[in-house]
Amino acid sequence: MKILGVELLEVRMPLRDPFETSVGTCTERRIILVRVEGDEGGEGWGECVAWELPSYSSETVDTAWAILQELILPAVVGREILDPREILKPVQWIRGHSMAKAAFEMAAWDLQAKEQGVSLRELLGGSDEPLSVGVSVGLQRDLDTLMRRIEEHLKEGYARIKLKIKRGQDVELLRAVRDRFPELTLQADANAAYTLDDAELLQELDDFDLVLLEQPLGEQELLDHAELQAGLRTPICLDESIRSAADARLALELGACRIVNIKPGRVGGLSESRAIHDLCQERGVPVWCGGMLESGIGRAHNLALATLPGFTLPGDLSESRRYWERDVVHPEFELMDGKMVPPEGLGIGVEPDRDRIRQLTLRRFSVGTATPS
Repeated sequence: MKILGVELLEVRMPLRDPFETSVGTCTERRIILVRVEGDEGGEGWGECVAWELPSYSSETVDTAWAILQELILPAVVGREILDPREILKPVQWIRGHSMAKAAFEMAAWDLQAKEQGVSLRELLGGSDEPLSVGVSVGLQRDLDTLMRRIEEHLKEGYARIKLKIKRGQDVELLRAVRDRFPELTLQADANAAYTLDDAELLQELDDFDLVLLEQPLGEQELLDHAELQAGLRTPICLDESIRSAADARLALELGACRIVNIKPGRVGGLSESRAIHDLCQERGVPVWCGGMLESGIGRAHNLALATLPGFTLPGDLSESRRYWERDVVHPEFELMDGKMVPPEGLGIGVEPDRDRIRQLTLRRFSVGTATPS
């Protein structure tokens, strides 16, 4: 497989509803799409999950664009690549910038699958079984609105609800939800909103039968997470803290978590995601696939990854209309009998909606033989 050309496209996608977490409110997403062209005439698509501001991670849309344009693409275009796991070898010297690297690496996986005439999930070693999926619910203006949102999602068929929490919107909020929905499969996600000084407060969450408490402390606070986990019945799941298989191994050795959230766009791509999956599977640690408000292109990659056998918990793989009035792929992702069915097509299994992408494009860059999409 040889990459002959690459096109970068930044699109702006307005969300159907504002999405609020402990780090801020999102009303639209600036998303970098990566399209690679191979020497056999095929193309692969990837997506960068970086946010506009460095609130979730140190990477942003603009840093990722610069790293891709100035460093990654010039180093990889024109090279013969035998396996997507080798695609980033020429840029291993670049420290960090996993989201920028992932966007290109995942496009190469899509291209390889298409050239081999298989789906991406098949290339990764996944199954075609429909997946139980969950949905993430942001902070709401009041409890009544929150309850209505939860009821709507349950009627849509979602198997699990994840609630965002922060100081002042945590214990009583979860108590009210648990009282209203005693059988609900429920998770809480703090996005690093707390410190170890809040341990006593977080211990109160043990009363609510949560599947997990996601990333309660800062991303670098593995020792503090280990101390907190030792005092909690609720399993801690790490998200922002896990940027690689090495991070996952360290976290598990320290006892900093009992569950791992794998986001391929966060950890550097599908190769590293599979390494984390394999490590956790060997140790009997559940994993699940989180989301970053991706378009359908990123969601397709996540869905393919989530078909691997170690993904035993419902992922944040909601249907397209959860976030977008109109997605940038067709067909759009929809729940079927409360489950997400992996697409049957080659590669990521869905086609980019080129007209929609052109309408939303803010800027474009190409290198090599790439022609405008």
